[in-house]
Order: sequence, then C-alpha cells, then structure tokens
Amino acid sequence: MINIRSKEEIKKLRIAGKITAEAMEVARDGIKPGITTLEISENVRRFIESKGAKAAFLGYNGYPGAICVSVNEEVVHGIPGGRILKDGDIVKLDVGTYVHGYYGDMARTYPVGSISGEAEALMTATEEALYLGIKAAVPGNHVGDIGHAVQSYVEAKGYSVVRALVGHGIGSNLHEEPQVPNFGQPGSGSELKSGMVIAIEPMVNAGKLEVSTLEDDWTVVTNDDELSSHFENTCVICDGQPEILTLMNGEEKWQKTIQ
Repeated sequence: MINIRSKEEIKKLRIAGKITAEAMEVARDGIKPGITTLEISENVRRFIESKGAKAAFLGYNGYPGAICVSVNEEVVHGIPGGRILKDGDIVKLDVGTYVHGYYGDMARTYPVGSISGEAEALMTATEEALYLGIKAAVPGNHVGDIGHAVQSYVEAKGYSVVRALVGHGIGSNLHEEPQVPNFGQPGSGSELKSGMVIAIEPMVNAGKLEVSTLEDDWTVVTNDDELSSHFENTCVICDGQPEILTLMNGEEKWQKTIQ
C-alpha cells in the first residue's frame, strides 16, 4: 500500500528531515584523513540522540552501525569500524533518524582531502542526477519518470546506475511502497500523487553496474572495484514541485533548481 500523508504527518516528517540534515552536517564536518569510519558514526549518533531522536539504522534488521559509511568501491551499507580514511578517498554517508514516529533518510558523497578529477566528476554527475530525478517527482508522473531522468543523465556521462538497489517510500516506516528505481521507462510504475513521501537515491558506478555483498552481509561493493557515488533526499510530492525535506545549510539552491 502506498501511503498519502496528512499535513500533520508531513509536519513531523519535516522535523525528522531537519534533524537528519543537521546530523549529516556533523558527519561531513568530521571527514578528514586519519579519522575512522566508526568515529564519524559515533559523532553522528551522539548528535542524533542529543536531539531526542534515534539513529534509524542502528539495529535495523540487525545492522550494527548508527549510520552507513562506505568508501571508494563500496556502494552502500558500509559498516562503521576501524577503517581509516585516507587522502584521495571518497566516502558515502547514509544517515537516517527516527523521531515522533517518523523517519528521515539522506545520503551524500564527500571527498577526503584531495581527490582525482575522475572521482570529482562522478560525484558531481550523481548529485546532479538526484535533482533531475526529484524534478520529475510531480503528481501525474510515475516512478519510471524519476528513474528515466536519473538513468538517461548518468549513462550519457558514461557511468552506470546500480539496479540491485532502489529508492523507496518513507514515513512511519523506514522503507515503504513504492520502490523507486534509478532506471526505467517514462510512464511506468506507480503513479505519483500529492502527499506521497519518497526517498530518491541514485547509486552510480564509474564502471559497470554489477555489485556484490561482502561476507559481513551488509557492505555492497562494485564487482570491478571501480568507484561508486551515492546521493539521497527525502521528498514530499506536492501540487507543483516536490518539497525536499533533507537539505543542509548551503544546499538551498537545489530546491530552486527543481522549480
């Protein structure tokens, strides 16, 4: 079932989104060569709890971390631990919060120190693809329109879209219907209606699209060991353009790009 959220529910989702964005700022500000992925995660967990919220991923289906921290060829779901970030790495941070019965979910990819031009271009293309997907998230369109917007942009740049993992509805559950693939045909899939809340999250590989899960049963990596980038926002489908609930300070420009 696809939920249509009331105005009161959306108010609560805005609160969750705001705390999630603030938590991402904490994570971002801690990125530097020499820090461990666990240190970043614990900084975020403490911040989230200081806001009276919970780290949404901690214990979710047995996941052991407060956030997901994935490095270089790791696509998503990297478990925070003793890995030390090095100059030239790119790190994907996926942060979720739960407060007042509702969830926020977002992801960003960041450089560690100085990175290659190839890595920078991959990150830029993924971020731009996210907002093209969001721009397509309007009433009367379908989830396939979102996926097509992402896929066509990414593939024109010479990259590939991960197909084994998709975006999702979100609200009183972290993952709800509909699934929101980052690929597809215009007009296909569930119709988008005002009041729906979805997480759109392109995962884009520099090489081929195939991925595998490591023996920890969580960390997803590219099969060819090429870099991967990940960006995600929680959005409300509105009459007109969608409202992005997980924008950080300084990201206001992206709301304008989807007008």
